[in-house]
Amino acid sequence: MATTLITNIGELVTNDPAREGVLGAIADGALVLEGALVAWVGAAADAPDADERIDLGGRAVLPGFVDSHSHLVFAGDRAPEFAARMAGESYAAGGIRTTVAATRAASDEQLTSQVARLVAEMRRQGTTTVEIKSGYGLTVLDEARSLAVARQFTEETTFLGAHVVPDGTTPEAYVDLVTGPMLAAAAPYARWVDVFCERGAFDGDQARAVLAAGASVGLRGRLHANQLGPGPGVRLAAELGLTAVDHCTYLEPADVDALRDSGTIATLLPGVEFSTRQPYPDARRLLDAGVRVALASDCNPGSCFTRSLPFCIALAVREMGMTPAAAVPAATAMGAAALDRSDVGGLVPGMRADLVVLDAPSHVHLAYRPGVPLVAGVWVAGRPM
Repeated sequence: MATTLITNIGELVTNDPAREGVLGAIADGALVLEGALVAWVGAAADAPDADERIDLGGRAVLPGFVDSHSHLVFAGDRAPEFAARMAGESYAAGGIRTTVAATRAASDEQLTSQVARLVAEMRRQGTTTVEIKSGYGLTVLDEARSLAVARQFTEETTFLGAHVVPDGTTPEAYVDLVTGPMLAAAAPYARWVDVFCERGAFDGDQARAVLAAGASVGLRGRLHANQLGPGPGVRLAAELGLTAVDHCTYLEPADVDALRDSGTIATLLPGVEFSTRQPYPDARRLLDAGVRVALASDCNPGSCFTRSLPFCIALAVREMGMTPAAAVPAATAMGAAALDRSDVGGLVPGMRADLVVLDAPSHVHLAYRPGVPLVAGVWVAGRPM
């Protein structure tokens, strides 16, 4: 199998726990790709021969970003809602219904084209693994077809029928639908099940019922929780031993303790706070308490229409108390852990060769130069995109 040596790397971020430092970084590094995998990592001076040699001229290389929370299957536009928020209106979960109506009216071809465009934009920003949720269909047919569309682009698909209660039904009747016929139709296309456990959406008991139903057909659980205010979601996620719980904006001391003790990852979504003008989560508080923290985009048409994890990294550093050296693994290795993936999120022999080349000498520039298109190259499974 052909091998490729990528050398003259100013800073090579590996996320290898066997190396010193939080990033496992190598100055003046190199790596060898063989097929879809990383075959060798080390100092450029020690690099073995390979069939092809690529000189990066001192640029930095990072693992491909892993976006563990996105809502890409939708139609329509909510720019007026954003403008209203910027004029002083508060954010609430009810705006989701606007996107539901547009998504139901869209054809499969229109939805597929939309997701393809958004995934391509993410790829250009350095995202090489993405999770995609349903949640804008809210009927048996529309949730199943949303996941069928998402499955064309990723294996990390999440059934979010429990996003909000649609018009014309009651919470009790809708939970029965989600845990019955809708789950049966959606499960063949999904790996995960999710619930928006929040005021205006689903309470703790309803979230527990949906997660239990998903688990009964083999779907792993995750939660949206504590975004709009304090609530039961974070502690429910910890109690159930969920891999990750997302948002975590409003946390009481007991929530932080529960996350630390359970090992459940707190996935923070700073683009949401940027777009809604809500308070940012305190990432430094979580990290100091020993909680594992991931960063994701939450790309969606209502509360956060960004696909850029470099932008989220800059926000996390500026607004959430993270250092650049903590934010980069949160968007790579911890994003992978939030998806229970060990094959991506790092540059270690045997892992998938997903990498990002920065037009900069180090990872620090992602936060140091916010808004600058620093991603100069992206490789997925050993192939340049």
